[in-house]
Amino acid sequence: MKVKKQKRHRRAVRFYTACFGFREPFKVLCDGTFVHHLLVNKIVPADTAIANILGAQVKLFTTRCVLEELRSLGKSYTDSYNAAQILSTARCDHEQRKSAVNCLTEVIGEKNDEHFYVATQDAELRRKFHEFLNLTHPRISWPQIPGVPLIYALRNSLFMEKPSTMQHQFAKVFEEGRSHMTEQEYKLLKMKKAATAEGESISSDANVISEDDRVNSIAKRRGLEVKDTVQFKKKKAKGPNPLSCLPKKMHAKKDNASEKGSSSADKTSGTRSKKKKRSRKKKCVAAPTS
Repeated sequence: MKVKKQKRHRRAVRFYTACFGFREPFKVLCDGTFVHHLLVNKIVPADTAIANILGAQVKLFTTRCVLEELRSLGKSYTDSYNAAQILSTARCDHEQRKSAVNCLTEVIGEKNDEHFYVATQDAELRRKFHEFLNLTHPRISWPQIPGVPLIYALRNSLFMEKPSTMQHQFAKVFEEGRSHMTEQEYKLLKMKKAATAEGESISSDANVISEDDRVNSIAKRRGLEVKDTVQFKKKKAKGPNPLSCLPKKMHAKKDNASEKGSSSADKTSGTRSKKKKRSRKKKCVAAPTS
């Protein structure tokens, strides 16, 4: 992979990670055209090739509608069907088979909550994810689904489409909206100002409630789910260490003295038990005189 191409891909990955909340391992949603292209051009293993582009570990997904579409194409796509069956299956909940374009569009949804990368060779699907519509402001056009990075292949190499100027603008406006106060925060600020102006002291309970409201409002603004009250686990008092409660060894000296006494007694008994060996002298018998 060329250095310029690698830098461009890393820059795009950082953009989607910082602005749209993509996290490792990245999830890549593949359609039948992409799987078939990988097999024809021998870009295997696919997860390693895609991981080299994104610079992180990846998990490859497909849908049941994509599998059914590959199976209906005939014997020429048998290998592609078998290869696609190995991938993880994303939930699509379609009782009747739909086209891959419609199925993947519904799986992605309006906000791409699952943070999927879409790998496809279908020009219609790529155009659909980068289609611009006037949603909020008549002078500003947003993509229909802004936070969807696309991966495609050209011959035996993989590429990732860089974020468009509209996606950068969308992320900038969204970040500015998150930095402003909500109505609830503005009311709490006014109440605090009024209380300090009148010289009234705000109780600690009011401070805790206002802090919780502030945290919840920030979490709702960022699309997170936070409980109403922070729950802390109380630490229970533990008893003393049982090893520190062992009785002291008071009879250590006595034991040593008894051991010494027993050893001395053993020595004396050993000496007494020994028998003295008497040397027997042979008596000389005088020879008879002739």
